[in-house]
Amino acid sequence: MKVNIGVLVNFHAGVDVAAEIAKVRALELDSFQLCIWEPELYTAENAAAVRAACADEGVSLSALWAGWTGPKVWDFYDGPITLGLVPPAYREQRLGELFAASDFALRLGVSDVATHVGFLPENPNDPDFRGTVAVLRSLCSHMRQRGQFFLFETGQETPATLLRAITEIGTGNVGVNLDTANLILYGKSTTADAVDLLGPYVRNLHCKDGLFPTDARTLGREVPLGRGRADMPTVMRKLRDFGYDGAYTIEREISGSEQIRDIIGARDLIRRIAAAL
Repeated sequence: MKVNIGVLVNFHAGVDVAAEIAKVRALELDSFQLCIWEPELYTAENAAAVRAACADEGVSLSALWAGWTGPKVWDFYDGPITLGLVPPAYREQRLGELFAASDFALRLGVSDVATHVGFLPENPNDPDFRGTVAVLRSLCSHMRQRGQFFLFETGQETPATLLRAITEIGTGNVGVNLDTANLILYGKSTTADAVDLLGPYVRNLHCKDGLFPTDARTLGREVPLGRGRADMPTVMRKLRDFGYDGAYTIEREISGSEQIRDIIGARDLIRRIAAAL
């Protein structure tokens, strides 16, 4: 099986984005997701720089991963009241930032915009579920007119809750950025089981690995791909059977030489699995 293997590229103020994109080719990868947490970087100049670097390096941009401003705590207690669009205090502000991300994606020439929506309640009658779905419906309707797709990053909600949200939004241009570790790190599901439910909606991946939580407050621990519970051979086989032909985007949330080593290890593991399928 031939696969497009990519990596997550983080773009912050002061970063030479062309140099970061050059590293994608240096790692013998085909594509990347561009991750931006600072909406002030959504400029025409930055979009032009990204497009030029893609042409120079011969790599493709598979998605814009759009963050948002305000507090963010990655745990089980403060996470539900700070992350994504679910907390009412930040919902409208972050919705506006995602509209800006759609504008930037248009300049980039990429159709898919992904983000963490937050801890969606499982109860579809919960006001925070209804409110989040309502604002996402307005965003997705806008994006549909532009030929764009909105992607939920998996992890903070169960697969069934995510499917319920996609169905309730109902605009036909809502998909999934399947993070192969997050469902495990948040204790929501095994990744392979989640694919059974979400497989038809997967448009991109974060190839990552991890272990289930071992205490009440803290997420599980991320580990190099192949050393956790992600079960990439089963995930890739199931995605193939669903007809998935998008990028396998590697994410490793550490830095330095260890990060590069683990990205190369993940690249080689994905290649071996693909060759066996």
